[in-house]
Amino acid sequence: MTKESARLQQKDWKKWGPYLSERQWGTVREDYSATGEAWDYFSHDRARSRAYRWGEDGILGISDNRQFLCFAVALWNGKDSILKERIYGLTGTQGNHGEDVKDYYFYLDSTPTHSYMKGLYKYPQVEFPYAELEAENRTIGRRGMEYELLDTGVFDDNNYYDVFVEYVKNTPEDILIKITVVNHSSESQTLNLLPTLWFRNIWSWDKDTLKPKISVGANGHSPNIQIKTYHPEQGDYYFYCQGDPELLFTENETNYQRIFNYDNGSKYAKDGINNYIVNGEKDAVNPNKIGTKFSPHYQLTIAPEETKVIKLRLSDRPNLTEPLGNEFDTIFKTRLNEADEFYQKINTSTLNDDLVNIQRQAFAGMLWSKQYYKFDIDRWLNGDPTQPAPPPERKKGRNHQWIHLDNEDIISMPDKWEYPWYAAWDLAFHCLPIALVDPDFAKYQLDIMTREWYMHPNGQIPAYEWAFGDVNPPVHAWATWRVYKIEEKRTGKGDRLFLERVFQKLLLNFTWWVNRKDTEGNNIFEGGFLGLDNIGVFDRSSPLPTGGYIEQADGTSWMAMYSLNMLTIALELALENPVYEDMATKFFEHFLYIADAMNHIGDEKTQLWDNEDGFFYDVLHLPNGERVRLKVRSMVGLIPLFAVTTLEPEVLNKLPVFKRRLEWFINNRTELKKNVACMETTGLGARRMLALCYVTLDRFEPEDKLRRILEKLLDEDEFFGDYGIRALSRFHKDNPYTFHVNGDANKVSYEPAESSSGLFGGNSNWRGPVWMPVNYLLIESLQKFHHYLGDDFKVECPTGSGKMMNLWEVSQEISSRLTKIFLKSRAQKRPLYGGIEQFQNDTHWQDLILFHEYFHGDNGAGIGANHQTGWTGLVAKLIQQSGEYIQNQ
Repeated sequence: MTKESARLQQKDWKKWGPYLSERQWGTVREDYSATGEAWDYFSHDRARSRAYRWGEDGILGISDNRQFLCFAVALWNGKDSILKERIYGLTGTQGNHGEDVKDYYFYLDSTPTHSYMKGLYKYPQVEFPYAELEAENRTIGRRGMEYELLDTGVFDDNNYYDVFVEYVKNTPEDILIKITVVNHSSESQTLNLLPTLWFRNIWSWDKDTLKPKISVGANGHSPNIQIKTYHPEQGDYYFYCQGDPELLFTENETNYQRIFNYDNGSKYAKDGINNYIVNGEKDAVNPNKIGTKFSPHYQLTIAPEETKVIKLRLSDRPNLTEPLGNEFDTIFKTRLNEADEFYQKINTSTLNDDLVNIQRQAFAGMLWSKQYYKFDIDRWLNGDPTQPAPPPERKKGRNHQWIHLDNEDIISMPDKWEYPWYAAWDLAFHCLPIALVDPDFAKYQLDIMTREWYMHPNGQIPAYEWAFGDVNPPVHAWATWRVYKIEEKRTGKGDRLFLERVFQKLLLNFTWWVNRKDTEGNNIFEGGFLGLDNIGVFDRSSPLPTGGYIEQADGTSWMAMYSLNMLTIALELALENPVYEDMATKFFEHFLYIADAMNHIGDEKTQLWDNEDGFFYDVLHLPNGERVRLKVRSMVGLIPLFAVTTLEPEVLNKLPVFKRRLEWFINNRTELKKNVACMETTGLGARRMLALCYVTLDRFEPEDKLRRILEKLLDEDEFFGDYGIRALSRFHKDNPYTFHVNGDANKVSYEPAESSSGLFGGNSNWRGPVWMPVNYLLIESLQKFHHYLGDDFKVECPTGSGKMMNLWEVSQEISSRLTKIFLKSRAQKRPLYGGIEQFQNDTHWQDLILFHEYFHGDNGAGIGANHQTGWTGLVAKLIQQSGEYIQNQ
């Protein structure tokens, strides 16, 4: 067992971590407007002066797990109009493709207990072009590419600083901090460095809450200044500062004069240090050296290519004699060596340096993207005792039906700037790579989403804070089973208590799906947009311009997959408790009814399966009873492949009740098994298979749905791109699908990069790009089919190439193409970065990896949120399971 593995057994090692958001402003939590316009209510411009209600943000910062005390880095280059205290980006209404972060920052390393962490922020030495970025993106419009910080020229001639921030834990509450600044320009520069310590404001909202304080400690002079913090719930901490910096104190309280144009209760406000440094307002900080926000002010003059280091320490130990001396350096070196040792155990095969670097940064992104998340809907709707009452319109506005929701946890975020709130289906994917390094945290994430202070009393799992009642694909059961199996494989023992606890709550969620999303009770599901945003002709979460509703091939397939996931879990639990055999039977039967409806509802011309095309489509169900296929070749028609599982003979033999029920269906309900599932013909090792997509073993037949879908899936002129499976077939590049209604032409065309559609704010695009999560599910599904069909079942890959592969090899090929997005090519270029000069050619940029939301369908360039390590971090899992194959391609 490595030292880091041992620390994972001790929960107190996670008390401190990277739990600050990268953006708290512009969130629903901080929106107290009548109209719910979160972006406009609390802007970036207000963030430096107005106290947050529900959380804090900062650059590469840390906090304790209740976010009482926070630490982050602030910077000033002497030219900016404000301190650089937080990451900047455009709001959903300012960006030409929706919200769009602009700063460049990178998560380089982290262990799962955060015993070692490293991040990098690149700070320009010229004035930060806030206005230019907003104006240019507004002018470009939706069809243009985003105007980025590199495009402004602020990094030209290397006029920037690399600011590395590293954290090391000596003990769970003794944290060593090292800030390393590199001047890359050809001239000497002066940087104002302000490491900032502050308390989250919890005292302004209730009358009787005691206020914490930060003050100069017993040793308030150089060479190692001691600052003391006191919190009525947290107790005392001590902050040691290297050298003899100027000590600046203010309050983390709203500057009411600036924000609301009326007098402050105190002249020391949240923006006090900003006003002192940037505006020269000497009375903006407290001369008595006490407050709730503190910064030591370091003015660093740095020669060309020179590096300067500042050491700090946040500890529960007072009066350390040499807090920043030789011991400091020894602990740093030890923890870094332990981090290397831990990650070397993750992979069983030897990987090249590039794959190791990509995987290590993917894990770092997953672990840095943990965030303290607090949101009490009842309190948010009704307001706080010391504050003005919120507008009454809010009582019928966003999330008012989720009055029970009261969250306070450390949660894995999709992206702490663009999506600094949990998203249920994103979270399910996060948990797989996290389970490789910290299965307890992965299990906790899945568990809390089903707890009563998250899950709605009706059984719905909350989607995300913009609309908790939205409908995400039901992948929670899949993730629960996969995390269970990952831990079992790595440790030799699965956590059945976890499996059973989540399964019990998912029974409620499954029932919610059946009751709410099957309009006519015929096992065909609608389900809203289901996370695939603008993939269809219409906005699938809004009333249709035609009236009626859409019978969704993906909605129904997700439910078939959900049934099989629940069946699989029930069978596992039944091995120790026979009660679960009855539940397994329930989900087995439910799957069969869904599969039968999927393949037989409607006549030959209006079923979800189009036998002529060999593909699944959505069907529009009009108010007059007419049914119309919406013949868009998209991921919607590939998702039926996800609904597949195998039944192992040794499991069936241990479960006689379930086995008898299975045999009864085979013998008595032939109409349900026909063209649906291979229950009777046993495959490799006498296994049985349940799948939506019927397959013939030794011949091609028209009803062979698996082979026919795979023909399109593996066709490079359709879905099979050089960098993974596209969300929409390239067939629609020259053959857009158009549906006319009320004089309007609703069109879907192949768009490999950003979408011209305004659906869902315009910053999501399922009309051509490659998305990691659904690619990952396709890979797993192909492996399940291979598990049943064996090596002898082969298909042409790519279609038309004459090259035959079994389905395991096909899955490996897709894994390789996905990973190739991040890998250096023979020309030492990463497809991820397209034509961005600095990332492709500059040694200070080219090994820094961003994990975008999705990727260009033709060239693999990163698009969308560029820190969405969340589900794109699945590449770490792909490297872990297929690294040897990938590096041999």
